[in-house]
Amino acid sequence: MNGTFMPGEKDWRTINEVRAEAIVCCRCDLCYTRTNVVFGEGPSPSGMMIVGEGPGREEDEQGKPFVGAAGRELNKVLSLAGLDRGQIWVTNIVRCRPAMRVDDVLRNRPPRMEEIKACDLWMSAEVQFVSPKVIVCLGAVPAQALIGRNFKMEDGRGRWYQSKFSIPTTATYHPAYVLRLRGADRERIESLMIVDFKTASSKLVG
Repeated sequence: MNGTFMPGEKDWRTINEVRAEAIVCCRCDLCYTRTNVVFGEGPSPSGMMIVGEGPGREEDEQGKPFVGAAGRELNKVLSLAGLDRGQIWVTNIVRCRPAMRVDDVLRNRPPRMEEIKACDLWMSAEVQFVSPKVIVCLGAVPAQALIGRNFKMEDGRGRWYQSKFSIPTTATYHPAYVLRLRGADRERIESLMIVDFKTASSKLVG
């Protein structure tokens, strides 16, 4: 029964076996409001893993990570950094859309701690099979989950840490944040993200 086992207790042979169990997961209450589980996507193994916060509306509808406006912004930044998204494993710290109803409309919200903990199983399994050399967190929420609860973007962005998986991990801005900016502010944050991804890429060499 989903929800009764912990990382290390399953004997999966492939990432597709993990995916098959994840897409029917009911380890937290997000299963009651989701359309689809949004499992990670990309080559396995992969040198780099990108971890976002959680699926949005378009991701929930399509069952794929970063396919909406934020995904298009991420693709743009990766391209400017000289990276091919097709060579990177892209996932989220939770795999179901965290949402709340406002005026009869579902709006995105940050995932709660219990939801992140419920998704630890899938996060651990993805890391196990992808075996990344570096992890890049998009925004403070995944960074707080993987680096430390006291992580703050203004102080920690671009710095390198050993994540709870003992993998070199950094954090940069979430592309959804970039989309809320205009003019010079957007250009400045995009430039910082490009630098962060170039630095992450350089760690894959050797």
